[in-house]
Amino acid sequence: MEHPGFFERAGPYTLFEVAQAAGAELPDSADPAMPIEDVRPLAEATRAHISFIDNKKYLGQLDLTAAGACLVAPPLAGRIPAGTVGVVTRQPYHGFARALALFYPSAMQPMVATPGAQPVDPTARLEDGVVIEPGAVIGREVQIGAGTRIAAGAVVGARVTIGRNCYIGALATVTHALVGDRVIIHSGVRIGQDGFGFAMGPGGHLKVPQIGRVIIQDDVEIGANTTIDRGALKDTMIGEGTKIDNLVQIGHNVIVGRHCVIVAMCGISGSTELGDYVVMGGQSGTVGHIKIGTGAQIGGSSHPAHDVPPGAKYFGTPAKPLRESAREQALIKRLVARDKNNYDDGPKGSSED
Repeated sequence: MEHPGFFERAGPYTLFEVAQAAGAELPDSADPAMPIEDVRPLAEATRAHISFIDNKKYLGQLDLTAAGACLVAPPLAGRIPAGTVGVVTRQPYHGFARALALFYPSAMQPMVATPGAQPVDPTARLEDGVVIEPGAVIGREVQIGAGTRIAAGAVVGARVTIGRNCYIGALATVTHALVGDRVIIHSGVRIGQDGFGFAMGPGGHLKVPQIGRVIIQDDVEIGANTTIDRGALKDTMIGEGTKIDNLVQIGHNVIVGRHCVIVAMCGISGSTELGDYVVMGGQSGTVGHIKIGTGAQIGGSSHPAHDVPPGAKYFGTPAKPLRESAREQALIKRLVARDKNNYDDGPKGSSED
C-alpha cells in the first residue's frame, strides 16, 4: 500500500491564484485558469505542477522539465522550455516558499500525535513482539515491525513506519520518516525535523516549508544526539549499512550512500550527495549541493567546497587531494622554519653601557 504522506495538501489552485500568492507575474500568453495541483522539483514536475529555478547549477534540469509552470527570475525567463509557463518574479525562491505555504498550510506546525489521544494511538499498527517502554509516544497510523523496542520517552510521530528488530533509544524523536529493518537509533537523536530553509532578503528571512521525508534503509546505526533533517521537496536518504556517530548534523535533501562511515561532529549541508562507502572523519563537513564520490575519504576537520572524485582522499580547508595538501603543509613548515632561523640569526639590538 502506498504511504499516505505526512502533510495534507490544499488545492488545486488556478495558475493565477498560485502566481498571486507567490508575488509573481503571468505572461500574456498564459492561461490563468490552468489548474495547478502541487509544487514539485524540476526533474519530477508534470503538467499539473509548478516548479522553480533559483540556481544556475540546475539549468540542465530546467531544459528537460515537464512542469506546467516555473517560477523564474527575469534573466532566465528566456530559458523556459516550450510547454512550460514562465512565471516571472525577481525572487523565485521567495515565490517558491509562498507557493509551498499555499499548498501546505500545516507544514509550519506538523502534527506528531493527536491531542488528547493515548500514549500509543489506537490507530497505530504494532506487530507481535514490539516493546513500548513507559513514557514513549506513538502517533496515529504509525506502523512498527516485530521485535522492535521503543525506549522510554521516545516519540514516534504520525504515520512513521519502523521496520523489524529496530531499537529507538530513550528520548529520541522520529517524525516524517520511513525506517527499515535492524536500525539502531540512539538516545536523543532527532530525525525528520525542519530543514534549515530560508529565503534570505534585506527585509528579513522568509521560512520555506519543508514537506519531504527521511528514508533510512536497513542496518543503519545513528549515534546519540545526531540530527537528520527531512527534505524540502525531495527526501533525505540514508543508505543501508551506514554508520553515523554522535553529534552529526545532516541537512535536508542529503543523500548518503550505502555503508558509509560518518564520524562525530560532522556537518553535511543540504542537497549534498555521498556515494557508497564514503568515510568522513571527525569534525569534517561539506558545503551544499556537491557530490562526494563512491569510496572517497574526507580527513578529520576537512571541508570540501567542490565535488570529490570517487576513491579520492581529501584533506584540509578548503579540502584538496591528500598529497597536494601534504605538500602545501610541508612547504609552509619549511618557510616558517626558514623565517625563524633568519630572525634568530639576525642583528641583535644594542644597549648602552
